[in-house]
Amino acid sequence: MLDFAIGVARNAGSLLRDRMGTRLDISHKDQAINLVTDVDLASERLIREAIGSHYPRHQILAEESGLADSPSDYRWVVDPLDGTTNFAHGFPVFCVSIGLEHRGETILGVVYDPMRDEMFSAERGMGAALNNRPIHVSKTAELGKSMLSTGFPYDIRTSKLTNLDNWANFALSAQALRRCGAAAIDLCYVACGRFDGFWELSLNPWDTAAAALIVTEAGGRLSDFSGGAFSNYRPEMVASNGAIHDEMLGILARVRSESGG
Repeated sequence: MLDFAIGVARNAGSLLRDRMGTRLDISHKDQAINLVTDVDLASERLIREAIGSHYPRHQILAEESGLADSPSDYRWVVDPLDGTTNFAHGFPVFCVSIGLEHRGETILGVVYDPMRDEMFSAERGMGAALNNRPIHVSKTAELGKSMLSTGFPYDIRTSKLTNLDNWANFALSAQALRRCGAAAIDLCYVACGRFDGFWELSLNPWDTAAAALIVTEAGGRLSDFSGGAFSNYRPEMVASNGAIHDEMLGILARVRSESGG
């Protein structure tokens, strides 16, 4: 199944790479800054057809078309183009994300960045890899020496939960912050040690299903903002190398206390 997922992700990634910089049909979802393109839809169609051909009884949960339910214990969780806004602007940071759950537990995940030809992958209990080479989280032990990443919710213009307060506090505590615009890539960068930690709110299952497993299999730690168990079906996540996790939770708790949340 992992080899199958890798092959499908490569095919979808080739489609994205070939369409990069071409004319796009762009529409909007529920928010003015939440885009979908014809390339998102084409990539998702490619992935759905491949899964349907090889595993016709499996469930598929995909960003653009939702859940195709079935009695199967297996569910594929798919983001056909994570980083749509980047893609639409010609900013070459985006990926394909494919995870597979069995009875609610993610058992494999692949994230493919076609512009760098980087294939991140993991199977539960088997470790994580980048282009078939084992990867591990960083050993940075202090938040003040860490590079962190995050993102901002699509409803930032209307919601009280903007993540800007967290951003400001982490900016004063970490060595550096980055905002790449593709959560799955952010998480894979934690897994391979390029980032030391990541936090975000308003996430969806297709944002995290594959990459969350890659982080844990690379030795990282996941939780919600309060330090509780992380779930792909809950909207907030903290991911780290483990060593700085409690410091990150402390920052988030302080911001929550100051805001009265």
